[in-house]
Amino acid sequence: MSEDLRIAVIGAGRMGSDHIERIHHRMERARIAAIVDIDETRARAAVEGIDGARVYTDFTEAIASGEVDAVLISTPGFLHEDVLLPTITQGLPILCEKPLTPDSASAWRVVQAESAIGRKLIQVGFMRRFDAGYQRIQQAVASGEHGELLALDCEHINPGVPAGYTGSNLIDDTVVHEFDGVRFLTGEEIASVQVRTGKNSCHVTTEGLQDPAQILMDTGSGVRVSVNTHVTAQYGYAVTTRASFEKIHLNEGVDQVYPGFEERFVDAYDTEVQDWIDGCLRGEVAGPDAWDGYAGAACCEAGLRAVAEPGTTVAVELEQKPELYR
Repeated sequence: MSEDLRIAVIGAGRMGSDHIERIHHRMERARIAAIVDIDETRARAAVEGIDGARVYTDFTEAIASGEVDAVLISTPGFLHEDVLLPTITQGLPILCEKPLTPDSASAWRVVQAESAIGRKLIQVGFMRRFDAGYQRIQQAVASGEHGELLALDCEHINPGVPAGYTGSNLIDDTVVHEFDGVRFLTGEEIASVQVRTGKNSCHVTTEGLQDPAQILMDTGSGVRVSVNTHVTAQYGYAVTTRASFEKIHLNEGVDQVYPGFEERFVDAYDTEVQDWIDGCLRGEVAGPDAWDGYAGAACCEAGLRAVAEPGTTVAVELEQKPELYR
């Protein structure tokens, strides 16, 4: 491996362009070696001003070039498995934007492929784990300084949703962050999911979208979790978490409103990517791994079943965790 980590960014859309700018201007000990996109014009626009970066329309050529040390995947989720499996075979470390894959069956295939080579290569882009507020709560849970964690009450507000956002996207694009956040904060798997709905906002234009909604969860030890979502709120982006311990309540994100998620989590994204770079150079994956991506997909599937039957409690179904992730 060269002195600087040579990164291929696969997908030059919204998130890919954001990561390209981040790595090129703010990350240490890394550089953009390649940009891959089926739209060559878009890829060339993304590489403008980055000396030495090559453009590819076929990711297999990039990962086999010998000029890439690590891969950052920022394509749409349904394309992830087709990129992940050959990259695992190539032995290259990966930062994969969420979701790992769109469903638990394909995510499990990725987990099995990584398990077969006997070492972790994949870090999943659950950037909230790198947010200072989330880390404060997680550290309080781990230390036990305030007694047991009893409940988490969360809020996820968007000013609006993009064209094409569906009722299922409430779960697999929005609440997926809370699924992973809850697992990170508690150190437990989520056992069940329930969805409650009521009046629908006049700003909802997508058939099947219920907004606002409330998603209820229970962890394995019985921590109660509620997530209130309002994704067409108009006024801004806000994410809050209230952690109820036996001795104290901790609040993060209260009264913090931003234009969008990029502004809210810019520091978390920067920390996440630098942490991944540093881990690659050490030869390890320290962030959320493929099992976390698989568990998130399984939670989403339970959530989607719960959306179809409001008020019904749906169990989260998981395969046995492989030794690599224990």
